[in-house]
Amino acid sequence: MKNLEQLYKALSERILILDGAMGTMLQRYKFEEEDYRGERFKDWEHPVKGNNDLLSLTQPEAIAEVHRKYLEAGADILETNTFSGTTIAMADYFMEDLVYELNYESAKIARKVCDDFTAQNPNKPRFVAGSIGPTNRTASLSPDVNDPGYRAITFEELRLAYKQQCEALLDGGSDILLVETIFDTLNAKAALFAIDEIQEERGIEIPIMVSGTITDASGRTLSGQTAEAFLISVSHLNLLSVGFNCALGAKQLTPYLEAISSQSDFGISAYPNAGLPNAFGQYDETAEQMAEQVKEYLEKSLINIIGGCCGTTPEHIKAIADLANNYEPRKIGQFKNASI
Repeated sequence: MKNLEQLYKALSERILILDGAMGTMLQRYKFEEEDYRGERFKDWEHPVKGNNDLLSLTQPEAIAEVHRKYLEAGADILETNTFSGTTIAMADYFMEDLVYELNYESAKIARKVCDDFTAQNPNKPRFVAGSIGPTNRTASLSPDVNDPGYRAITFEELRLAYKQQCEALLDGGSDILLVETIFDTLNAKAALFAIDEIQEERGIEIPIMVSGTITDASGRTLSGQTAEAFLISVSHLNLLSVGFNCALGAKQLTPYLEAISSQSDFGISAYPNAGLPNAFGQYDETAEQMAEQVKEYLEKSLINIIGGCCGTTPEHIKAIADLANNYEPRKIGQFKNASI
């Protein structure tokens, strides 16, 4: 696979830039219910406003435009618009039957934009990462405080849902599968199990990025794991990278990146929020402020892939990309002697 060789080569040579938030950018369009519905879903029986994944079908040019802005800002890797692209999450909108199409079309949009930019500058290939969110259910914790043994989802249900999503993302042209914003490692293990099944069935190697989320100052995921425990739990597969995103700002994420960077031979990724949200849930941190905090990652050689999560924009990504261009990537086992 040519893209696979290019990906590993790029990762061995420089710090790769991941894009920023999709939701933050889509808010600028001020889409209303009818915009989400488009012509195709104008008579849908249930409200769909807020279903950003659906916009890949009803507002594909807006999704492509956001992708283009991030590539113009310096991104090497685009995430597909599929954070909620499982039957589990789509059940909120009664759109489970659309899951394959949503993921396939989202990957196609990102693929087309990436290929256009790569054609303009073949020395800077761009890659598509199929975004696989955590779903809105947890396999490790009970949603019922009166019944701690209850689970709203099973491992097998998660495996099947993730497998459907992953197959569609690959069929649509994703280079990478990104299991992200992991608050429950058991959910992530179901996704990784599904991806490994696909690797075996298709006889292919799939570059896998795994990104957890530290939920608060306790330094643990929602299901109670420390950064080191999280790393151990997902290290049974040969990953492209492991790291953290969301929940915290860049400064708050530093100690957890230090904890896993010193313990892993995989690439290390980070895409924090633009600071912590204010009282209104908005993110106030400027591109310059965020880049100044990310600088610590670079000076300590903690990362191989850097981007932005909630509140980040192309301006944030450009500031980070311009800064990262001055630093060498963190040295990691599988790339130290890259001869690809």
